[in-house]
Amino acid sequence: MEQRALLAWMVFSSLLVLAETIDQKPEIYSLHVDCKVTSRFAHTVITSRIVNQANESREATFEVELPKTAFITNFSMSIDGEVYPGIIKEKAAAQNEYDTAVSQGQSAGLVKITDRKLEQFHVSVSIAAASKVTFELTYEELLKRQLGKYELLIKVRPKQLVKHFQIDVHIFEPQGIRFLETDSTFMTNELTEALTKVQNETKAHILFKPTVDQQKRNSELDETLLNGDFVVRYDVKREATAGDIQIVNGYFVHYFAPQEMPVFPKNIIFVIDRSGSMAGRKIDQTMDALLKILQDLRPEDHFNFITFNNKVMEWKSSLLPATEENAASAAALVQTLTARGGTDISGALLAAVGVLEKAEGLPERSVSMIVLLTDGQPTSGERNVEVIQENIQKAINGKYALFCLGFGFDVSYKFLEKMALSNGGIARRIYENADAALQLQGFYQEVATPILMQIEMQYPENSIQGLTKNDFKLFFEGSEIIVSGKISNELDLLPVEIKAQSHTSDLTLKEEANVKEKEQVFQNQKYVFGNFIERLWAYLTIQQLLEKAISVEEEDQKALEAQALDLSLRYSFVTPLTSMVVTKPSDQQQKELANKPTEADNEKPSSFPAGGTYRMMNGSPAGRRRSELKTGSNKKMSSTVSRFRGIIRPQPLVDEHPQLLLQLPRQNERICLNIDKTTQSSVHLLSDPEQGLTVTGKLGNGVNHFVQFDINYVNPPVQIHVYTHAILISHNNKNNWLSWMKSASSTIQGLSVSVEEERSVTVSLPDTVTVKISLVRFPDDFLGLYFLNTDRFSDKVSGVLGQFYSKAQFGDNSSNQRAVERLLRVSGSEHRVSRLYKKDYRLESASDPVSCWSIDLTP
Repeated sequence: MEQRALLAWMVFSSLLVLAETIDQKPEIYSLHVDCKVTSRFAHTVITSRIVNQANESREATFEVELPKTAFITNFSMSIDGEVYPGIIKEKAAAQNEYDTAVSQGQSAGLVKITDRKLEQFHVSVSIAAASKVTFELTYEELLKRQLGKYELLIKVRPKQLVKHFQIDVHIFEPQGIRFLETDSTFMTNELTEALTKVQNETKAHILFKPTVDQQKRNSELDETLLNGDFVVRYDVKREATAGDIQIVNGYFVHYFAPQEMPVFPKNIIFVIDRSGSMAGRKIDQTMDALLKILQDLRPEDHFNFITFNNKVMEWKSSLLPATEENAASAAALVQTLTARGGTDISGALLAAVGVLEKAEGLPERSVSMIVLLTDGQPTSGERNVEVIQENIQKAINGKYALFCLGFGFDVSYKFLEKMALSNGGIARRIYENADAALQLQGFYQEVATPILMQIEMQYPENSIQGLTKNDFKLFFEGSEIIVSGKISNELDLLPVEIKAQSHTSDLTLKEEANVKEKEQVFQNQKYVFGNFIERLWAYLTIQQLLEKAISVEEEDQKALEAQALDLSLRYSFVTPLTSMVVTKPSDQQQKELANKPTEADNEKPSSFPAGGTYRMMNGSPAGRRRSELKTGSNKKMSSTVSRFRGIIRPQPLVDEHPQLLLQLPRQNERICLNIDKTTQSSVHLLSDPEQGLTVTGKLGNGVNHFVQFDINYVNPPVQIHVYTHAILISHNNKNNWLSWMKSASSTIQGLSVSVEEERSVTVSLPDTVTVKISLVRFPDDFLGLYFLNTDRFSDKVSGVLGQFYSKAQFGDNSSNQRAVERLLRVSGSEHRVSRLYKKDYRLESASDPVSCWSIDLTP
């Protein structure tokens, strides 16, 4: 009996140990959030270190919620000393790469919208027993001033106790810190002891470093208290001047937020949806918000209400002053609102414009605005959203500001956003939560106090490049205007002049910044990360280009998006136009995408809907074909044996394109040239000093083809940047964008650039070599490069391609074999060489493959 009991105890103990092993999850032993804020621009690095203490592999997950306004700039995983970086690339190229994964039913990227202020970054990876993984995510954002303060939000949710947990926030504001406060949704008395704050005139350091015991919800349970928001709020000191100018490395930023200005009277019309979909909690919350807003109207304001379903109802035929009596009368109306019927958005907005048009007795200097609240799409009256947008823009004609609030997720946010931005306002989503009424009130508070209108920020025209938006329709108390640019000339003083209208008069403010003195402020400041003003400029420019693209015609939209894409790639920002490819360890044979969602993605899934993972497996049809080629099972495998010192490789699929294709001088031979994409991303292809011509190329991240060519001329000094999405011509500090969408041409001092719609771009200068670049849309977007009139190359031509055009190497009419032998001597010693049939991207895509010598320039 004792032996049986002992055996049962041993079995039970073994099962218990096994259960503990099975349930044992990887442990986060270190989590560090390091945030440096320099002049409102925040640079945040989140580092998470995880260990798998189980005796078998486990999945480790890195999950971060970051602000919606932030751009991810870097991500990497480090496993057993091997680093797996995230690579940022054009979203269209990423989509092609993941077509196979999508066809297998995978349907998500790594970044998804989680709530009104945050979006989620999520990646998981399998790590071996007793191994560690380090995740590092970097993102940047420009803090926006609202209601008199900046807010830095850090989501804290480790989901377990962390041995080494730390949040560091460093703030450097040269203007001086006026006030600083911290807040959180999880703070207790014990956790407060882990929070320290050190502050002087211009700097602050906030440290939150709780011990494991302080993190515990209960001393007897291993449950963490750290689950919520950690918030830092502050504002800066301001003088009664034309704002503050800061300069670093030739880039400047100008902050303007005037204080203690008289408030304009408002002429405001509330246009309220009372269709059937608003029934229940939505209409109740709307009524609560409107009742509070009526109490906050200023006596000098004028207001009216228009409610609509399939019928439009005007409360009054004209605007009324916001007296107590009129506010009480409006409150009585609001309390009778009921929801039923259709949605005539067009009729309601046109009625609001009509009321403003015929209004009489309004203050001479006042601000007129329309606030639309709707939860659906137009189902009555005019239903075509494009027609509605056009009609409203014509009716408003720049005279009034239109603000559009979308209640919930049934509304078309893109429709509202374009309509608002086209008419000097903004769009905002109201989330269907218990605090929806507070959200409505909060929005009203932001626009309730206009203090300036028709603001123009003027800088020396010939000395500033890349100036961001510098004219603004309205400025509200508690907000801030930010303008940035690059100082192109050697200026000792940077002057600025601000013109605006206030309630009482027209204003002209002037300021002059000493460039050297301003540069000196930021020297040797440990809180400054890199060229932060240049990155701030790029961030702000991208945001404004994308915003402007929403409300323009399609052709202009493409050009704006092309500029935004170029900056996104240049500064490594994950924006709505780019994706980040996250490569996992090779034995897992998969990659993942990080996409930047927009507010509109809540309604309509993007090309990469949020919430899951992409996987590219060798089991895919494409993977099987490659595998068959490698193992020799493909019947089309080349049987050619090279006589040259090299490695024979099997013939690829006939639809495969080479990276580069050139014709040997004086030879009836084509060379298909491939460069190992892992060796370098940018390649010096050709230079000819006598021609004054240089050509470089960039290989796509994760795409084994060229996606950018840069053509530089000395005389005239012109740079042509050819991308898969557009063509940029730069001359004398001026940029001209050409689209692939239509044929076009441009001439600069005899240099001709000609675009053939969706086909090619040709660059030529009299008596010089002609450069031609083809656009190939399948299977991946890439560019093909070749040259015409190659006999014009000089003996000094050099570069990966230039060496093959050298007359010193190929000056005779020797045999094809000797030509290739020379090619190998020029290029190096060890190369993979074979005789193949490949697609010629210079020809129609439907053409048959052509024969060429295929050479891989792989070290």
